[in-house]
Amino acid sequence: MARKTVLVTGATGYIGGRLVPRLLDAGHTVRCLTRAPRKLDARSWSSRSDVQIFAGDVADPQSLRRAMQGCHAAYYLVHSMMSVGSAYRSHDRLLAENFANVAAQERIERIIYLGGLGETGPDLSEHLKSRREVEAALSSTSVPVTVLRAAMIIGSGSASFEILRYLVERLPVMLTPRWVNTESQPIAVRNVLTYLVDCLDVAETTGRTLDVGGSDIATYRQLMDIMSDALGIRRRFVISVPVLTPRLSSLWIHLVTPLSRRIARPLAEGLRNRVVCRNDDAARLMPQKLLTAREAIDAAVGKISSRTIETAWSDAGVIPGDPDWAGGKIFNDRRETQVDAAPAGVFRAVCRLGGQHGYHGSDRLWWLRGLMDRLVGGPGLRRGRRDAEHLAFGDALDFWRVTEIETNRRLELRAEMRLPGEATLTFDIEPTKTDPRRATLTQTARFKPRGLFGLAYWYGVMPFHGLVFNAMLRGIRREAETDHGSSLTEEHDKP
Repeated sequence: MARKTVLVTGATGYIGGRLVPRLLDAGHTVRCLTRAPRKLDARSWSSRSDVQIFAGDVADPQSLRRAMQGCHAAYYLVHSMMSVGSAYRSHDRLLAENFANVAAQERIERIIYLGGLGETGPDLSEHLKSRREVEAALSSTSVPVTVLRAAMIIGSGSASFEILRYLVERLPVMLTPRWVNTESQPIAVRNVLTYLVDCLDVAETTGRTLDVGGSDIATYRQLMDIMSDALGIRRRFVISVPVLTPRLSSLWIHLVTPLSRRIARPLAEGLRNRVVCRNDDAARLMPQKLLTAREAIDAAVGKISSRTIETAWSDAGVIPGDPDWAGGKIFNDRRETQVDAAPAGVFRAVCRLGGQHGYHGSDRLWWLRGLMDRLVGGPGLRRGRRDAEHLAFGDALDFWRVTEIETNRRLELRAEMRLPGEATLTFDIEPTKTDPRRATLTQTARFKPRGLFGLAYWYGVMPFHGLVFNAMLRGIRREAETDHGSSLTEEHDKP
């Protein structure tokens, strides 16, 4: 196997984040192009000598050119998972054209693209139409393109898998669109990744469009039953009705699962298309053991149970620049407490916030705030977190996003809930001057309102700050001190 230098776009996303380490294991040198390089700091592979990380954007030819120089192949794993419509389709098409043009100028030998499987013709969903347009744009130059078309990708943390899991977990009875009986050929994420790596060394895949799927065909209704079995719960009662449009379906998914309706809409709309491989060319050219839908779901549920989720759909969330706090009225809610624990212990307690761990008291108020956010189109609390103990720059945490993290010193969360303004929640930790085994924890909530509604919002929630923020501060302190006490006991008990 010849060692190659390859470019991976979308390395901070669900597929790209898993593809990079597998390319490295296969002996290749990998360049990652990302708008937020810090999001890769927490990846165990990011500090390897055979990884090069470039800050840039697919929309910027100059940064693309720098990253592509000397590359053998380039993976295009960029998609706008947004609401449907011509705006996002034209945006994706322009990005793909830009990528192809620069690839041709830099004499890239091959572009590899992961697209969507589905019947051809005028009845394609908007989402699949966009994938086809991207394929055409990438193929518009002299650079040969390998297109892998996949149906539903099943893996811990994937958007399609999370929709399926949450629907089954939370709804014993379901009213579903009639397309729930449409056939599909889901594929395990590990099989997709193997195809993406193997095609680099199989010359016959160059310039080909290959359908990739698992070893069996199933309807979405059957997948619900398989998911029920994997979760160890009773199979759900499903009623298929003709009145649920893609828009209504996406709203329903939004309310029940962690995904926003903007992401759920293209996924729900895509269910109307039969997504089955038209041939077995991919399996013949790149043989591997293809998992069944049941094996793929069992494996994904196992990863969730063992808390070993490698990447998640929420990883690719946009990391905006720091809020522009200059100018305008900024509201601050600052609270401080002394903790009988070292800064490292306090930081660990802070980093456990959210997800299943909660926010230390006032859980009903947090739940109500999350529900209100879901009802107006925000992520709510159901997005959870990828790892129960550790946070990294760019991680999603319920309706927050980690925008700054400095080990044992600072954590900043930016609100992604629907708000009439910009909000952050920051935790600063400093050792006390008289005793480094103790720390001062400062918790600061900042809000920059937009208009009169923003002002009304701030004054409306102010009465709850004392209850919610004080409880959270006390809970973090209590947990850090408890952990500190336990560690002292363990040290004392050592022979």
